[in-house]
Amino acid sequence: MYTALTTRADVVMIAPETEQSATSHSLTLHRPLRLRRLKPPQTGYALDGTPADCVYVALHSERRLLPRRPDLVVSGINRGMNLGQDVFYSGTVAAAREGALRGIPSVAVSADRSVELSRVAELGARVALSLLERKLRVAPLLNLNVPPNWTGEVRSARLGLRIYEEIVDYRKDPRGREYLWVGGPGVRHERNEGTDTDAYEDGAASITSLVLDLTESADHALVTELCATVAPSGR
Repeated sequence: MYTALTTRADVVMIAPETEQSATSHSLTLHRPLRLRRLKPPQTGYALDGTPADCVYVALHSERRLLPRRPDLVVSGINRGMNLGQDVFYSGTVAAAREGALRGIPSVAVSADRSVELSRVAELGARVALSLLERKLRVAPLLNLNVPPNWTGEVRSARLGLRIYEEIVDYRKDPRGREYLWVGGPGVRHERNEGTDTDAYEDGAASITSLVLDLTESADHALVTELCATVAPSGR
């Protein structure tokens, strides 16, 4: 992703030092963070924190890392899909969300492990840079996913439903102490036209516009009714 963008823009890369899957929007508040400048031929920084930490540190380091406020935040490429409710767990999406929360157009890019990364990066760069050509009142937060056997098609999509094999596996270590593995390996999708999971099944890349206001499409009538029901008598 850095390679695809750096030929067209000034790019500063700040990435997690280690794997950060399913860290969501976690920020590291109870221990110090270590920032490491990468050695040539690599360019940028590695942070021993979460993806959201990376964007937070970049934006609030009093220009020690960035020469100015960035025009764009691009997160990824994540090696694996972030479809449907994955967006609530994904560290990749959270890093982009951290940028959008600060009013910066942001894109999260994810792809199946089988897809050639240069193709994904080129698509991600085109999507990201096209945002800069538009004068938008509200900073967009986009989630781009590229499936296995990608046909080259790109669809606008809403979030679908991703059904995981949900288990807690209890085991014993060599000393007889109990430990657990959370989550199963299996996942499936149910067909639902117009969703990112449907695009995945058809071999199409999908772009989903995410919102920061989680109450935007909420059932306000239901909440109003509940408030009237649970309020103390006379209030």
